[in-house]
Amino acid sequence: MARVRTTLTVDENVLRAVKVRAARTGKGDSQVIEDALRRELGFDLLERIWARNDMPEDEAIALAVEAQHEMRKTALD
Repeated sequence: MARVRTTLTVDENVLRAVKVRAARTGKGDSQVIEDALRRELGFDLLERIWARNDMPEDEAIALAVEAQHEMRKTALD
């Protein structure tokens, strides 16, 4: 997947936490931020769905409903 460069303005405490997480995990700052965004946006659920493309239809529907509920819960927070 293509990557693009962008500029963000974030709270200095958030950036400090990103740098600490990056140092502890051996990842770059950008990867830590991307991972967090993917989790927040529900990409982790989508990746689980795509990884299990041989799943029976009833399980796929249940997982899709779970993702939908997660997104609604996040939107209400």
